[in-house]
Amino acid sequence: MEFPHYITEQKLQQFIRQAFLEDVGDGDHSTLAAVPYHAIQEAELKVKDNGIIAGIELAKIIFDTFDPDLQVEQLLYDGDRVNYGDIAFKVKGSAQSILTCERLVLNCMQRMSGIATYANEMMRLVEETNAKILDTRKTTPNFRMIEKWAVKIGGAENHRFGLYDMVMLKDNHVDFCGSITKAVEQTKSYLQSNNLDLKIEVETRNLEEVKEALVAEVDFIMLDNFDLHTMKQAVEFIGGKVKTEASGGITKESVKAIAKTGVDFISSGAIIHSAPNFDLSLKALK
Repeated sequence: MEFPHYITEQKLQQFIRQAFLEDVGDGDHSTLAAVPYHAIQEAELKVKDNGIIAGIELAKIIFDTFDPDLQVEQLLYDGDRVNYGDIAFKVKGSAQSILTCERLVLNCMQRMSGIATYANEMMRLVEETNAKILDTRKTTPNFRMIEKWAVKIGGAENHRFGLYDMVMLKDNHVDFCGSITKAVEQTKSYLQSNNLDLKIEVETRNLEEVKEALVAEVDFIMLDNFDLHTMKQAVEFIGGKVKTEASGGITKESVKAIAKTGVDFISSGAIIHSAPNFDLSLKALK
């Protein structure tokens, strides 16, 4: 399959091996003690919730990494809408391998499916507007790649992946530097000196800062915690000269009204950090 640009086979393998090291340590002693080495079994991934399934491709890679002889019969695909009682896939092979992989597969898929479902719900709330939903860097350390992958599966978009692939001058940057104008001037000089081609976004807190950011000629203006009336004023003042992003406490309850102000993007940390786990289970077929 085609992965998002920030996912490579090498990064996936590194993540999977670190996860197994954390969970298995010097051995899955419960399985090694109770289950015969040569036992062959089959299990199925049961859906016990309603929403968007995500992480099936990752599960296949996890199984293959741990035991290439495991056979996965895929019945659903990442991004499919699922209901309680659906079966995502069946896996057959070494009973020991299936049991040792079980928790890592479930942890990833439950988290990813919860995020994909939340992201999809947010997208559906703004589908009558031109706004696009973005995630943020409010992610779980060392799990960001997987969480942002889930956002894409759910139909929303990824914002910058880290601190290195875009410049975002937030309130503390501006306050530490002295002003938006000074921060942007120094940033442009820095980028030129270091031969970096990065977009610049500036966070603004009021209409005066919006005007200053527009004069500074940045690529994106963030409207942080603006009330709806002021946000609409800001969007009209900017007039499409640069892209606009609404940010600050975005939830399913507030996102539709925000989208109607005319902003181009709405960034929401909630689609990752507040997404509930999706109920899934891996059960043996008797």
